[in-house]
Amino acid sequence: MKFETKIIFKRYFPVLLLLFLLCGCSAGRSPSTVARPIPGYPRPYQVLGKWYQPVPDSKGFRERGLASWYGRDFHGKKTANGEIYDMHEMTAAHKTLPLGTYVKVFNLDNDKDTEVRINDRGPFVRGRIIDLSYEAARRIGVVGPGTASVEITAIGQEVRSGTDKVVPVDYNTGNFTFQVGAFIDRSNAERLKDKLDEKYRNAHITIYDAGDRTYYRVRVGECRNLSRASEYEEALKKDGYTDVFTVAE
Repeated sequence: MKFETKIIFKRYFPVLLLLFLLCGCSAGRSPSTVARPIPGYPRPYQVLGKWYQPVPDSKGFRERGLASWYGRDFHGKKTANGEIYDMHEMTAAHKTLPLGTYVKVFNLDNDKDTEVRINDRGPFVRGRIIDLSYEAARRIGVVGPGTASVEITAIGQEVRSGTDKVVPVDYNTGNFTFQVGAFIDRSNAERLKDKLDEKYRNAHITIYDAGDRTYYRVRVGECRNLSRASEYEEALKKDGYTDVFTVAE
């Protein structure tokens, strides 16, 4: 299933246009070049060669797209706002919303919703709009399948003193693999694994117990950096596995 991100965010169109022009003009510059700050906006930041411009406020923000989640691999590590990531807290990562924004996350697949606070940057994998903490993902049924189609709506902003400096988390390195499917029936998972094993390396099944049911996740491949992982994911999609997504194991 393909999901199309819809951002009801017209007030920021001039900024996005300016970013487009800035990025377009930077193609021939040296790697040390930094994006020019926009007056009144938080400083932009760069991940995997792409610049992201955080917005100054979240008023009127609403977005649809894919949600994913991150858990134990990042538990105890520093987030973009300087906090220590706790997979059991109700937090999330977003690329451009102000840190400290509270958003309502509505799972369009099962009508469950929850509220989270943005304290991190990401996800930097194509097609996803928000990375939920393990606990937030568990509450709306995202942990089992790994991703879900959601709508996020800004509902408030944390008021705090201090700097608005943005330091992106290093998502570039790690042990990345690719989830092609998730099944309740293990025999279906085994059949897909056997098919993948004919062409790809490291085809395997991981088991997740969600309490009320068990999911058999079929994964394949292995990469050490996110740039290479993005290329691998695209190759799987071209091969017909359109629901594939990258995970950190």
